[in-house]
Amino acid sequence: MPDYFKIVYLYGSEYYMRMKDIEVCTYSLESCRAAAEGGATRVELCAGPFEGGTTPSAATIAGALAILQGKIKLYVMVRPRGGDFLYSAEEFAQMEQEIECIKSCCCRTPNGEAKVDGVVFGLLNKNGTIDTERTSALVQRAKSGTYLNPANNLKGTCPPLGVTFHRAFDMSSGGESPENAVLTLEAVIAAGADRILTSGFRPTAIEGKEAIGMLVKQAKGRIEIMAGSGVNRTNAAELAQTGADALHLSGKAYRESGMIYQNPHLSMGAKGLPEYSVIYTDSNQIKTVVTAVQPYL
Repeated sequence: MPDYFKIVYLYGSEYYMRMKDIEVCTYSLESCRAAAEGGATRVELCAGPFEGGTTPSAATIAGALAILQGKIKLYVMVRPRGGDFLYSAEEFAQMEQEIECIKSCCCRTPNGEAKVDGVVFGLLNKNGTIDTERTSALVQRAKSGTYLNPANNLKGTCPPLGVTFHRAFDMSSGGESPENAVLTLEAVIAAGADRILTSGFRPTAIEGKEAIGMLVKQAKGRIEIMAGSGVNRTNAAELAQTGADALHLSGKAYRESGMIYQNPHLSMGAKGLPEYSVIYTDSNQIKTVVTAVQPYL
């Protein structure tokens, strides 16, 4: 991809803002606990680590809430499958129902206080542009102060949920030129999301730092820009200097399975995936990033 963004990006203190959050992407309750221990201020809870994140189960959400205890914000992934972000009518209806389930089952305490703080999703059209119409519909559903429980059709009230538009943004046609990037950003703003997770249309955020800075400048505070992908202690401070509102990382590590017997003939996952290892969040990796960006928080 050509370095279009270097022409328009202005790097420096003029667009510098204090960062709001360190968000950690987690795929298990163990990782939620590690994120909290590491100093995260927000957790993005997902299933399907090898699919880039899918909707977690209700039991996982409930377990995360018990661990975080309202001290750390919790956002829940709403994604019916891995793969692309072009969803069928049936898949879109499933996403609508997932949001209703989260609102009805997990966003309230007995005192009516918010527990789940927000949801995460992203939708694209066939031509790579933002599916503004259906994104807007999901945003409105998330922010509505009411819900309809899918299990029993009972209505109720709940606090509005925040919305992050995830890295479907980076898979859009916005990376083709600065003009496309601006149009893509404006489309997400028009849809009503609160935040965009982006690597600046590059494989990693540090590679896309110029684009991230340009997006921060264009956004002018109308939407938060969160830098994610490959964030670690060596580049966190540099990414903070783009003016990004938040950093997103997983602190990913692997440990070997406790299985003594390991079947060499079968694999239960896709070919090439680590069958006998466990993915988890390393709290020390989170701590080093929090320390690195402390001057910007």
